[in-house]
Amino acid sequence: MRGRFLTFEGPEGSGKSTQSKRLALRLKESGREVVTTREPGGTPTGELIRDILQNDLTQEPISAEAEMLLFAASRAQLVGRVILPALERGTWVISDRFADSSTAYQGYGRGLDIDRVLAVNALAIGDAVPDRTFLLDIDVDTGFERLRVRHEDGEQQFDRIEREDKGFHEKVRRGYLDLARQMPERFRVLNTLEPEDIVHDRIWEAVQELMP
Repeated sequence: MRGRFLTFEGPEGSGKSTQSKRLALRLKESGREVVTTREPGGTPTGELIRDILQNDLTQEPISAEAEMLLFAASRAQLVGRVILPALERGTWVISDRFADSSTAYQGYGRGLDIDRVLAVNALAIGDAVPDRTFLLDIDVDTGFERLRVRHEDGEQQFDRIEREDKGFHEKVRRGYLDLARQMPERFRVLNTLEPEDIVHDRIWEAVQELMP
């Protein structure tokens, strides 16, 4: 039986990485094989693209169109090398961000034509459509306060996209919420101002709906 594909989406500082790791651990404890990955990245090629997109590797301004296509290239490699092979052998796959990020960030945030972004996404992902997408929602101010706390020790700096202005991130959040309204059968929206344990329990309840 084909495995299940779960994705975590949300604005900056919403707790995607924390909740995706908790879910992976709980699924493993329940006896399921799990593969975890992230976007951009997840493959050697994808990690190099990640350095370009997030860490200013080239020190060159990146156009919105180039940004979208770089994300899609990383995604296509991840799907072909990691996600689809895992799903085909019956493994559960959890991804920290996926195609909806491009729709929210490059479509709603950058202002690229949404239909074009969706078309590029469709080419990149093929049959790798998530079974559930958990949208961890948080207001922009609170999300960035969490990021500031995370970066206090100076070991980690704000990446290129995190440095965009508040208006950009407000558009991204509205985009995510719009996508969730359009696809209620796939999306589950969670308010991450609630305690972490409560958010996790609600995610687990939604995951159980997918279990045989």
